[in-house]
Amino acid sequence: MLILALLALALGGLAVAALVWSLALPRTRAAARIEDLGAYGYAAAVPLLANDELEPADGPLTALARRLGDIVGDRLGTVKEADLRQLLVAAGMYRTSARTLLGYRVLAAVGLGAFGLLIGNNLFMRVAAALFTGFCGWMLTLAYVRRRGQARALEIEREVPNLIDQLVVTIEAGVGFSSSLQMSAGRFKGALGEEMRLTLQEQRMGVALTDSLTNLRERVDSPNLKSFVRAVVQGEKLGVSIGHVMRELGIDMRKRRRQMAEEQAAKTPVKMLLPLVFLILPTMFIVLLAPPLITLMNGWGS
Repeated sequence: MLILALLALALGGLAVAALVWSLALPRTRAAARIEDLGAYGYAAAVPLLANDELEPADGPLTALARRLGDIVGDRLGTVKEADLRQLLVAAGMYRTSARTLLGYRVLAAVGLGAFGLLIGNNLFMRVAAALFTGFCGWMLTLAYVRRRGQARALEIEREVPNLIDQLVVTIEAGVGFSSSLQMSAGRFKGALGEEMRLTLQEQRMGVALTDSLTNLRERVDSPNLKSFVRAVVQGEKLGVSIGHVMRELGIDMRKRRRQMAEEQAAKTPVKMLLPLVFLILPTMFIVLLAPPLITLMNGWGS
């Protein structure tokens, strides 16, 4: 009976998602284009596109989340979309809007809340479990985005010294800073490469070098990257040789990376303490003391 109820619930959810997706498909495609333009400060009316001119659409789950986010965002005026957008940018999820993230939170809360209704023996326990699991779904979605942003910032933190080393080599070879930045950005994959290519794209669209680097510093929470941007901006304002600035900054970055490695090495004994006390030592005690205890108990029994 429970399996049939779950199957009916899943089929009903798929039917509702397919209906919402079919209704929201044209608007979501057009809204995605307008959102991409809005990231660069432009605004325009929603264009009317033919079916053959539309880009490949998102999946039905994303369309459903976007529609739910629009509904909830209009109902709840206290939702801070700017903060959600900042978290999405820090996590590298540029194509995901704040309303879509809000819709995913609603879907997670409803889905886990429905699962919580199946837990418990009485009505009170089921309602309490549904409220608890729904709250967990509402919070875990945002925690996932924050965790992804932290991991991305840590990845950029580790790659910035390599970027500075490449800039030092190219600048001292006689290449300009903008050209060397473009050459170095093309050699990096992952989060740092994406951020550098976005910075170069802003420069190609007419944004000044210092402004694009300042936007880069605001997008990523990385001390090494902030030091790099601060040194470049101050060097441009004061007219200092950028090659000398990069060399001194590279030396400082290598020292900081060595200090980070030493800090992680110092934390290792503390991190190993909990597994040692709660996992390794009890197992050793069982292996070493269990046979003598069994022999002793058998001797007493005889």
